[in-house]
This record gives sequence, C-alpha cells and structure tokens, in this order.
Amino acid sequence: MADSNLRRMHMDSEALLAVTPDHLAQALLNRRMLLNEQLPTVIRTLEAEEQNLSPKVSRSVEIHQRANEAVARLKDERDQAQIRARELIPKVKTHRDVLVESGGMVNLDPDWKKEKLFEELEDIEEQIQTSALDHKAERKLIERRKKLIEQNEKWLRERRDSNPEMAEYIDSRREVSYLFSIANKAHKNMIKAVEKAQPLHDKKVALQSELRELRRQLDRAKELFSQSDYAIEHWGRRLNDGFSELGVGYPDLLKDMERVKQGGDSSFARKKRNEDSTKKIKSKQTKPSNSGAEEE
Repeated sequence: MADSNLRRMHMDSEALLAVTPDHLAQALLNRRMLLNEQLPTVIRTLEAEEQNLSPKVSRSVEIHQRANEAVARLKDERDQAQIRARELIPKVKTHRDVLVESGGMVNLDPDWKKEKLFEELEDIEEQIQTSALDHKAERKLIERRKKLIEQNEKWLRERRDSNPEMAEYIDSRREVSYLFSIANKAHKNMIKAVEKAQPLHDKKVALQSELRELRRQLDRAKELFSQSDYAIEHWGRRLNDGFSELGVGYPDLLKDMERVKQGGDSSFARKKRNEDSTKKIKSKQTKPSNSGAEEE
C-alpha cells in the first residue's frame, strides 16, 4: 500500500512539474470566473434551504424540550410520592408496635409476625434509590412493589372492618400504599415519556447537524464570492505581466522554482529539515541527565 502511494505521488509530481505557470494561471482564472458566475445562484439556493430548514430545527428543539419537561415532571412526581411514603413508614410501624403491645394485633391475627410487607417495601426502595438499575430491572422491582401494595389493600379491608381500634394504623398504612401507587404510575408514565423523547432527540440532533453543514457551505460560498473580483484581477494581471514581483500583493511566484533549478532545496525540503532539527533539540532537552550517577 505504501509503495502504491509513493508511485502515485511521484506521477502526480511529474504531471504537476509539466504544467507551465501560464497554464496554471489560466486554469485558476477560468475557475474563478466560473465561480463568479455560478456562486450567486448557489448562494441563493443555500439561503432558501436555510430559511426552510431553520423553522424545522426550532420546532424540533421546542418539541424535544417539551418531551424532556414531561419526563422531568413525572420523575419529580414519582420521587415526591416515594419520599412521602418512606417518611410515613416509621409512623405505621409505631402504630403497629402500639397494637402489638396492647395485644390488639395478636387478637386480630395470630399470624401477624409473619407479615413482612413493610420490610419488603423498604428493601425495594433501598434497591431503587441506591442501585444503578436499568429500565428492565427497575420495572421488575416496581411490579413487585405493586403486588405487595395489592396484598396490603386486601389486608386493610379485612382488618379495618373487623377491628375499629386499628383505624389509625390502617389509615396511615393505606396512605403509604396510595403514595406508592402514585409513584408506580408516575414511573411507568415516565418510562413511556423517555422512550418517546429519544427519537425526538435523534431527530433534533440530525436537523441541527444538517443546518450547521448548510450554514458552513453558505459561509464558504459567500467567502469565495467576496474574493472573486480580486482573484480574477490578480490572475488576469499575472497572465499579462508575468509571475515575478509586481508590487504589493504580487510577490515573485517563481522564486522557489528558480532556487531548485540552481541546485537549492525546495521549500518542502527546507521545512522538513527545520522540523527534524526542532525534534533533535527537543529530544536533547528531554533526555535524562547522567550527572547524578557520575557524582555517586
């Protein structure tokens, strides 16, 4: 591959050396004159495309922003409900302890010690808050919490009707279940909103990239057009008056060629030699000193 590239570079160099200054100047002049004719149409076309694309980009940014705001709103609703539910759990436990001490819990349900609902809920909350879970794992935990809440509602209905003394305990426990239900619903809707927002984000990024590229082309076209008159005048004068120094803005273009003809280095060779010299100097400066070892 390297040999092929070298051969191609060698052929290109020979072809370039065969081109006379007059031919090269005429080609540059022709190109500039062609650009001068075509660029106004190109610029108008690009400006029309920009005017058509800019509102689409603005709408896409606005729609994506609204989608993000919906995600943020649902996330906040979920988080607030979960926070309030977690804050109530100690209160529910306190009511339960009072009932246990009074014997009400035992009288009502001999198997009450097996009831681990809130311990499981706390475990789920701990995992959601502290673990880096993907949507699939988090969804499983949410579903598990939903089933526990449903079990809790059934438990509440049965016990509130049979034991009025447990009303306060049941009410606070029901509020916890209600808050977790709100959190579950908000989380489910948030996931849907996130999935909806992703293609909107991708579309926004694609449109913004397209608009940037369009404006880059437009700026380049305007820059070339602004240089056209000067370039046409410059190469027209070169064809008429030659390529030696002609005054300000017209340096000697054949100076390097004449130096090479007389056996001197090309500008490329001089640049390469300067780079090699700079590398050697830097290498010497960074080379570790042996003076400390000699002193020992």
